[in-house]
Amino acid sequence: MTIFHNIPFERLQVGMEAHAERLCVADDFYVFAHASGNLNPLHIPEADGDGDGVPEAIAPSAWIGALISGVLGNQLPGPGTVYESQTLRFVGHATEGDTLRITVRLLEKLDGRRVRLDTRVTGTDGTAIAEGEAVVIAPAIDTQFDASDVPGLAVHRHRHFDALLKRAEPLAPIPTAVVVPDDAASLEGALMAADHTLITPILVGDPARIAAAAEALGRDLTGIEIIEADSDHLAAVRSVALVKDGRARALMKGQMHTDILLSAVLSHEAGLRTGRRLSHCFVFDVPGLPHLLTVTDAAINIAPDLAAKVDIVQNAIDLLIALGIETPKVGILSAVETVTPKIPSTLDAAILSKMADRGQITGGLVDGPLALDNALDLQAARTKGIKSLVAGRADVLVAPNLEAGNMLAKELTFAAHAEGGGVVMGARCPIILTSRADSAKARLASAAIVALCAGSVPE
Repeated sequence: MTIFHNIPFERLQVGMEAHAERLCVADDFYVFAHASGNLNPLHIPEADGDGDGVPEAIAPSAWIGALISGVLGNQLPGPGTVYESQTLRFVGHATEGDTLRITVRLLEKLDGRRVRLDTRVTGTDGTAIAEGEAVVIAPAIDTQFDASDVPGLAVHRHRHFDALLKRAEPLAPIPTAVVVPDDAASLEGALMAADHTLITPILVGDPARIAAAAEALGRDLTGIEIIEADSDHLAAVRSVALVKDGRARALMKGQMHTDILLSAVLSHEAGLRTGRRLSHCFVFDVPGLPHLLTVTDAAINIAPDLAAKVDIVQNAIDLLIALGIETPKVGILSAVETVTPKIPSTLDAAILSKMADRGQITGGLVDGPLALDNALDLQAARTKGIKSLVAGRADVLVAPNLEAGNMLAKELTFAAHAEGGGVVMGARCPIILTSRADSAKARLASAAIVALCAGSVPE
């Protein structure tokens, strides 16, 4: 609970002071840009505002001035204060990461409940940033305000995906067979990934349709290999053969049914089977979450049994290790966090946890059953008395079945504004499953994930 108290005009005395400190963070600058309409790139984190090749992330001066109003409105005089005037002289700059100290000091009481105050902002080292004076109308009576009900804000940016792209782009592009990219959406995804040097696409399908899709995009396919296939099935077979022959190290699904592609992948004679079951991983960048979040399986295994879940968990752990997470934390989801025979998924969760303890699942920490709240929220886990290295910190959420996983993935995408890249693990190469609904960022993220994990496949 955050409660602010005021000081009515009659109790104000010359010399009274109030202070506040504020850390400059990127989200503040984004919020100010949207609220003010000032999109000057000098103030936008990660943007280069003056063309020198270095992002500036300078705190907007008007935002710094607004911090003064926060002290006036919250502390001195406090709730009920009305601004009359403010003068400011900006004598320095602040940047992302600086801690600012805001100070107001009462200089004079005037008529009509007006008061004059000295206002100033200093930087981390005490250097002056802004100086000026304010005249405000002070409140007449005691009052207080509970600010805990003020709605919060979430900045919808996807810094975790940006970090993935930065890690993947210096790598050599992965030769990737793009299966039936004969519509604009699927071809664009492949070409964008190529533009970012994530993949070297080999387009497999009807050359005339692929050319028409490129024309619709205004893209030139000169220098890109195209392998003719007059049906989706033949395109899938030839793409799988490219992997088996060592010419491709990843697959990307285009405008075709997933089951046609996976049928070719799972062929006993000519496919890409390993000793592991295939499973799909959605890797999400969720606004407000301090790390990537993976949901599995939401696309392939409809009602996995315990043996299938072992592979699903191991596939997800292997993927996240390839993405740079040293020891992934895996939460096995159910409706409750206690083991009960009435809910079979809680039994599977408990068994999977014990299998990880005994080395039958390796590379990560596995715990369950966990309800969704105590898998993601540390306070929820503590409230329920759950002591675990996974609870409240899960990197991976393992759904009890495809329906639950798919609903969770769609909720994250459309309700939580998450971006999700998808990849199938368990075959001799990673497989990108794209969707028409995927954003450009999600398509690039899927390619970056494959670029980072292409060398991490089971035997």
